[in-house]
Amino acid sequence: MKQPASRLLRLAGFVGSLAVAVGGMSPALAADGPPSGVGDGFVQSAQSPTPSVPAEALPAAPRKANAGREPMSAAAREMADWVVGSGNNDKLPFIVVDKVEARTFAFDMDGNLLGATSVLLGLAHGDDSVPGIGERKLSTIRPEERTTPAGRFVASLDTNLRGQDILWVDYDAAISLHAVVPGTPKERRAARLASPASADKRISYGCINVPAAFFQKVVRPAFLKTEGVVYVLPETRKAHETFAAYGYPTR
Repeated sequence: MKQPASRLLRLAGFVGSLAVAVGGMSPALAADGPPSGVGDGFVQSAQSPTPSVPAEALPAAPRKANAGREPMSAAAREMADWVVGSGNNDKLPFIVVDKVEARTFAFDMDGNLLGATSVLLGLAHGDDSVPGIGERKLSTIRPEERTTPAGRFVASLDTNLRGQDILWVDYDAAISLHAVVPGTPKERRAARLASPASADKRISYGCINVPAAFFQKVVRPAFLKTEGVVYVLPETRKAHETFAAYGYPTR
């Protein structure tokens, strides 16, 4: 029996509605497949913007030392960046001494470079002081014992027995940072300080010698009313071995 056209139209509409309710799509869409990005219970639109992450949810980039264009070895730069990023200097001015390159870098409490210079160091290579060496006369200290110890030292200004300004680095071992002394003519300390070769810089009993102008214009003003920290990088072991107790990262 033929059905009236109106009944056929109503029947088609009913079937279409039923398909949507049961299958979740109209017969027309079902014939062409699901729309792009639909399936497996989620919708992914290529046109949808990437959800923004609140700025406060992003980890802050670690702070670094500001050395400008001053050349620094990788070891010295890593140390300066770690000091600033970790806050290990306790908001105090600090100095990084690079024994391998025979250079030193002075920073303010915020990690801004105040100055850099070549330095004279202990004659002997090594990272430890001989026990009790600070109590001995210079004349009794053998060449192989004249080391500049590596480590983290809380430093402060003082004067030596001659009334000259010095920055105590390791008081017990009698190690200080001070203006270069004339020494003997054979030592040629001024010439060694001006030499570009780091090997020429090994001459002291262990103290760190800097140009007089650097001490007066950089070191003294930075430490005049406060203590500071001196980081002496090692030359016979890894930095993380020397500074492990302070959380220096393993490389």
